[in-house]
Amino acid sequence: MRLNAQTDFSLRIMMYLAAKGGSSVTIPEVAAKLQLSKDHTMRIAAKLVAKGLVASTRGRSGGLALAREANSITVEEIIRAIEPDFALVHCFQAPPKQNCSIEPACLLKGVLSSALSAFFTELRAVSLADLTESNQAPLAEIFRLNEPTPIKCRTREATPIKRHAPLGSKR
Repeated sequence: MRLNAQTDFSLRIMMYLAAKGGSSVTIPEVAAKLQLSKDHTMRIAAKLVAKGLVASTRGRSGGLALAREANSITVEEIIRAIEPDFALVHCFQAPPKQNCSIEPACLLKGVLSSALSAFFTELRAVSLADLTESNQAPLAEIFRLNEPTPIKCRTREATPIKRHAPLGSKR
């Protein structure tokens, strides 16, 4: 099983927010510090906000922050918020997309189901605080928390305005 890239980035974003200790951060800051595109960061943040994991504030002093304390957010919750499904095999899907020829005698579904349950049990036991509080100093260095965030502003070159001849005039 492999978690998708968006889930990986979501975990990183959540860890960054937890490492910031509750202070609000902007999307460009998160994108720059985690070396992600601003657009991709914005899409992920929107999902995390919709799932109630991140709070978003508009305006000049707005930004993103954890919606709850880091110790109340589990890794399982973050992963379930982003991953589309956990159908390890076709027969896990409801309804199954295809019939399985060994369904009547298959024990694999039960084994995989137990393994998936154990996976989530493990992730449920780990909070965002568990991932960030005990190694705050290394994360501060990795996330460059003590450095100002250079925000790149793109400017567009002025485009000359096309002037159209008035109706009825000849050119």
